[in-house]
Amino acid sequence: MSAAPHVPVLIREVVESLKPAAGKLVVDGTFGAGGYTRAFLQAGASVTAFDRDPSARRFTEGLPYERFRLVEARFSEMAEVLGDAAVDGVALDLGVSSMQLDEAERGFSFMRDGPLDMRMAADGPTAADLVNTAEPAELARILFVYGEERQSRRIAAAIARRRAEQPFTRTLELAEFIEKALGGRRGAKVHPATRSFQAIRIAVNEELSELEAGLAAAERVLKENGRLCVVTFHSLEDRIVKSFLAVRAGRTPAGSRHAPPVKAGAAPSFQLLFNGARAPSDEELAANPRARSAKLRAAVRTDAPVWRDAA
Repeated sequence: MSAAPHVPVLIREVVESLKPAAGKLVVDGTFGAGGYTRAFLQAGASVTAFDRDPSARRFTEGLPYERFRLVEARFSEMAEVLGDAAVDGVALDLGVSSMQLDEAERGFSFMRDGPLDMRMAADGPTAADLVNTAEPAELARILFVYGEERQSRRIAAAIARRRAEQPFTRTLELAEFIEKALGGRRGAKVHPATRSFQAIRIAVNEELSELEAGLAAAERVLKENGRLCVVTFHSLEDRIVKSFLAVRAGRTPAGSRHAPPVKAGAAPSFQLLFNGARAPSDEELAANPRARSAKLRAAVRTDAPVWRDAA
């Protein structure tokens, strides 16, 4: 098997938690460059991988076709794709990949000039479509909810004024405009456009609703004692995963703010593998600074039926 172009975050902890092995079927819900998939295959497991980004297929060279397949689809569709095939593990590595950030033409990065795109798939509205057409109030809501940007109204109003004269088409153009709208960096370590770009990307790709649907799909496809591992990179994702697992493990009767409450009294469909979340080691952080916000949560599927809100 050919080497992956980068080492995925928390790979050792994910493999230890998922326990891939010969005779086991594992779902890699976010194939990316195939780092997790390669580790699972090397452990002897068979892998069905999902990625809605068609460019991910270039990283499949050298993988053993008899134990591997890549499906160009959202991971929320895993239950439909797999049908009656129960799986032993599901791994989800959320957010945007290093390759997508590093490729300027994808339009994800505020540090590289490229078309204002940000789509993980090859279809649907782009970031430019959103920035140039969303009502100011809706744009402010997106920036506030998905980016936790406190200056969301100020940024949205400034964008609306500017786009009336000249639409936004490039990443650096938007990033520099947001920086000026917020009064510049003034010694800030984090670029002023960071939160806004995160929010726009999440909205364009419907990432939070996709995560909720993906967690419910994992519950459906995992067999008893099957394992779920989810790596998140920001607080919005982590809250959804934390809430889902807490509810399914019987730790709380309430749902998350992104999902409706579920009926109390259902038998727990998951048991937490460990309390809280695991973070990268100091050694990993030194080798890969992009891992600094990563968190791993994991759980084991019980023999309880799928909860009704996931049906």
